[in-house]
Amino acid sequence: MARIQHQPTTLHGTKMTIDWTNFTPWISMTGGLLIGLATTILLLFNGRIAGISGIVGGLLRPVPGDIGWRTAFVAGQVVSPFVFGLFAPLPVARIDAGTGTLIVAGLLVGIGTRYGSGCTSGHGVCGLSRLSPRSLAATVAFMLAGFITVFVVRHLIR
Repeated sequence: MARIQHQPTTLHGTKMTIDWTNFTPWISMTGGLLIGLATTILLLFNGRIAGISGIVGGLLRPVPGDIGWRTAFVAGQVVSPFVFGLFAPLPVARIDAGTGTLIVAGLLVGIGTRYGSGCTSGHGVCGLSRLSPRSLAATVAFMLAGFITVFVVRHLIR
């Protein structure tokens, strides 16, 4: 498939292009709406926050009567790409990192999740919608760490 790109512009001597073929605002907006709907339903009907680390963590230390909804939530995350694939082609996964980098990144995310008392989904999606100051601080910290990481990896290490 041909890529349609915007005329290159420069930022500090680096050419930037927009890959219009992979620009998917409607699919992205639909996904965001579905995430918002799912988190709202979980909160309204179950009184629970849809933080993935907390949901999966609860499966690792199961409490009777608490396993069913957690299993259903995680199963929904696993099954949903297959359901999506029935209606549209799945995007090709491309990871530009080696195994060691992925292991270190995963460990850092896990450590950050523990120190932040939750993950990006719990704080960024659920906590911000509840106007939680703690979630605002955590989300700012997550985003800042992401910006710094991208800058260091793309501009200082390469």
